[in-house]
Amino acid sequence: MPVVGYDISTDKARLDVPRIHRFLATEAYWSPGVPRDVVERSIENSICFGIYTGGGEQVGFARAVTDRATFACIADLYVEAGHRGHGLGKRLVTAILEHPELQGLRRFMLATADAHDLYRPFGFEELHGVERFMAREVSPQA
Repeated sequence: MPVVGYDISTDKARLDVPRIHRFLATEAYWSPGVPRDVVERSIENSICFGIYTGGGEQVGFARAVTDRATFACIADLYVEAGHRGHGLGKRLVTAILEHPELQGLRRFMLATADAHDLYRPFGFEELHGVERFMAREVSPQA
């Protein structure tokens, strides 16, 4: 059920890429200074979800990085400050988990520093058996 006055869409043609880039580069703790071309490629290669006001203004975003068969990672989920407190983050997570191309996956993952309470009601929890997981993190070129 949509939150009154907002709708969520996976239509990439509706995405306000400059707005997404601005938020990710200047407000998101996880991607400070991310280049526009990186944001564009990430959108191109993901299932994307935009949150829109009744007037069509984009005020939130998330993407699912996935093989559409076994795995998905929720990334770049945000709701702009002026639109928080309406349950939009929960609606966005629900939309991702209910998306037809993301059904039957063995694993959904995500990383968050501060939104654990958003994700826990959906069954996300801190990793167990972390010795099975590895990561290679490379700092962006300056």
